[in-house]
Amino acid sequence: MKKLNLAVLCSGGGTNLQALIDAVENVELSAEIKIVISNNSNAFALERARKHNISALHLSHKQFATPEEFDQRLLEVLKQNQIDMIVLAGYMKMLSSTIIRAYKNRILNIHPALLPHFGGPGMYGMHVHEAVIKSGVKITGVTVHIVDEVYDHGAIVMQKPVEVKDDDTPETLAERVLKVEHDTYKKAIQLFAEERVEIRDSRAYIQP
Repeated sequence: MKKLNLAVLCSGGGTNLQALIDAVENVELSAEIKIVISNNSNAFALERARKHNISALHLSHKQFATPEEFDQRLLEVLKQNQIDMIVLAGYMKMLSSTIIRAYKNRILNIHPALLPHFGGPGMYGMHVHEAVIKSGVKITGVTVHIVDEVYDHGAIVMQKPVEVKDDDTPETLAERVLKVEHDTYKKAIQLFAEERVEIRDSRAYIQP
């Protein structure tokens, strides 16, 4: 089994990051979080990383004259840390084609709905749960997928359902979905550590 070197990219509080840190420390995940990167200097995710002696880096497009310079610096950081996999945990920027191609099939994202439903531009955070409730569906869930060059589009690695209750608000639904996110993300990453995921024909196949 391979121990994966992870870079976790966040923009906000980093609750999924914390769940991954806990999973690593509890030996539930065969990985090491080598660095946490945020485009937001005030992101609490950076503080979470520092509390656990994980390298924390603020890296934003605003610090560079061109998008290409940002990409070059990000790739340098990833190479320096010998990163095997990039994990997006509430990262609110779309990665460029340059980064996606450099880490083809090695970038994961988690989405708080059952893709391909309730995905795409504008479908993030509470917007997703508002749309789910408005639609009247009785089942939502979480999706872990490979990141490609289209929003919420890459090969689906794992999905878990969550019931939508009649009296749910976007906030109550978000709280239940988030708990499932925490458990599902570590399990999906562990599949890669165990080398059980094969990506072919834009689909993910899980080996027993």
